[in-house]
Amino acid sequence: MMRKLLGVVLFALPVAVVAQTFPSKPIRLVVPFGPGGVADLVSRTVAPKMAEDLGQQVVIENKPSAGGIVAANDVARAPADGHTLLLLTNGNAVSQALFNKLPYDPVNDFAMISTVGSFSLVMLNDPKAPAKSVQELIAAAKASPGKLNFGTIGLGSTQHLAAELFKSMAKVEVQIIPYKATGEVVTAAKSQDAAVIFEFLAPSMSHIRSGNLRALAVTTEKRFPGLPDVPTVGESGVPGYVVTSWNSLAAPANTPRPVIDRLNQAVHKALASPEVQERFKALGVDGRASTPEHLREFFVSEAKRWGQVVESAKIPKR
Repeated sequence: MMRKLLGVVLFALPVAVVAQTFPSKPIRLVVPFGPGGVADLVSRTVAPKMAEDLGQQVVIENKPSAGGIVAANDVARAPADGHTLLLLTNGNAVSQALFNKLPYDPVNDFAMISTVGSFSLVMLNDPKAPAKSVQELIAAAKASPGKLNFGTIGLGSTQHLAAELFKSMAKVEVQIIPYKATGEVVTAAKSQDAAVIFEFLAPSMSHIRSGNLRALAVTTEKRFPGLPDVPTVGESGVPGYVVTSWNSLAAPANTPRPVIDRLNQAVHKALASPEVQERFKALGVDGRASTPEHLREFFVSEAKRWGQVVESAKIPKR
């Protein structure tokens, strides 16, 4: 009995020491997107505030790749000491449904830390387009089955899956066209090659405010405060339709729980900062921290939900 108890104590000592000395060097936050996107801006807003609390720099490292595989694999294989973190997104949640094989387990190879923020998508079209509302768009699609194009970015992206979910829930037969970049999608809307496009709200705000594009609806449960006159998709004839993109933080699996708790505390403090709140408001981001347990439950539910959308849409695995 004494030998077993001594073993437990000896095992616990290194964990306690790690927790007391953490962080002992700069923290690397790996972001699965290039600079300038919403996820990158969220990371660069939160990182300095976390650094203030932790007493070490939080350095952003951009590693864009399809489905975030390169970034996620980097973090999954890193030492489990809390000094390498992953900006986890809904792209990670859907990756199992989109790829035949992954070099890591999206759930079990990571220790969840906290949610960081969520942000809306918006349905947009050209101001001269005939459909001035989601109801009119649905009516036009039903009047000409298979004739209308919906524009999105990238096969399997959040925007693409949001369009597929809309198609299913609105019960319309349309062609969903994935473009390579936001500029191409905007051009498709302006030329009316696309009857509507689905895009993140943050990069769309300048187009909406300038009148370059018409906002038909936002995809969140409630209206976005910055666009109070733009209804939700649920209000516009598709009840129950809600799509938000989200960012969270995770560490390699087996990272000591005291380290996870310390990082979780830093996220909570960062999101409570007035500077972070103001910046998030401008980006259309709803900043919200969580417990590690809540994030794990949420991640699993998101993976299941979007897996069903991918299956229903018959999106081929890569």
